[in-house]
Amino acid sequence: QMQLVESGGGLVQAGGSLRLSCATSERTFIRYAMGWFRRAPGKEREFVAAINTRGTEIDYADSVKGRFTISRDNAKKTLYLQMDSLKPEDTAVYYCGASPSQLYGLFEYEYHYWGQGTQVTVST
Repeated sequence: QMQLVESGGGLVQAGGSLRLSCATSERTFIRYAMGWFRRAPGKEREFVAAINTRGTEIDYADSVKGRFTISRDNAKKTLYLQMDSLKPEDTAVYYCGASPSQLYGLFEYEYHYWGQGTQVTVST
């Protein structure tokens, strides 16, 4: 069972930045494509960004393109999400997920393991 632990969430003003991390002790981390999803109040969980095992292929939701950057450090077994120019509509619980595939996925069912989530709140 792969355990994922997110951190880095918090309260920030609109226009500010946060960097989320998702760490694991799983030695096979490099074999998993990784993704970030979020769930806003009253809404379903949605795709934010994803990255393949080597970090060479990346995709973003249209709503975060140009503002968010996903990356991974396989040596540290950690996934990151740099969030800049934050907007109030980015307020949500952010989850990282691990997919047992070299290629990243855009859908929840493709991810077998999930972290507990970290709250991001963007104030006006």
